[in-house]
Amino acid sequence: MDTIEDKGVEEEITEKAEEPEEDVKEQSAEEAGAEEELETEAETKEEKEAESKEEAEPEEAEAEEKEVEEKREKKPEEEEIVEERIYTIPLRRAWIGPRKKRTPRAMRIVKSFVQRHMKVETEVKGEEEEEGRLVISNEVNERLWSRGIEKPPRNIRVRAVKDKEGVVTLYLAEGD
Repeated sequence: MDTIEDKGVEEEITEKAEEPEEDVKEQSAEEAGAEEELETEAETKEEKEAESKEEAEPEEAEAEEKEVEEKREKKPEEEEIVEERIYTIPLRRAWIGPRKKRTPRAMRIVKSFVQRHMKVETEVKGEEEEEGRLVISNEVNERLWSRGIEKPPRNIRVRAVKDKEGVVTLYLAEGD
């Protein structure tokens, strides 16, 4: 049972508990004011940076436009096609031999076929002979490897493009 003395002690405890809350509220108001000042300072810094960027942007934009124009002018020169042919390359010889060596052999067959038919020139540098530049697109590679190492396709249709510099690039023929 509660006595009068016990109730008085409880009231003192509750009063003491209420006092720190007021202090916390006062401190949080002061902290909020400090935070607002920091935010306004940050905003002013951002505004100044944005203004300086706006002033520098026209110069940068002009420089970027010039670079883009130069790249556009260079692309047609690099991509100038000298010769373009479509071949169906038989890969039946890749099926002769061990299962785990079929697709790598098919890749070698494709390379040798294209070098022979597109007359990819070999260069002699020192004692070593280097093959001319032959680029096989990712599409052709994926088609050859589509069924794994053991089962390459029996044949493949490719489009061989030879550019001004003598680089031959292989693409999948359209419709395949």
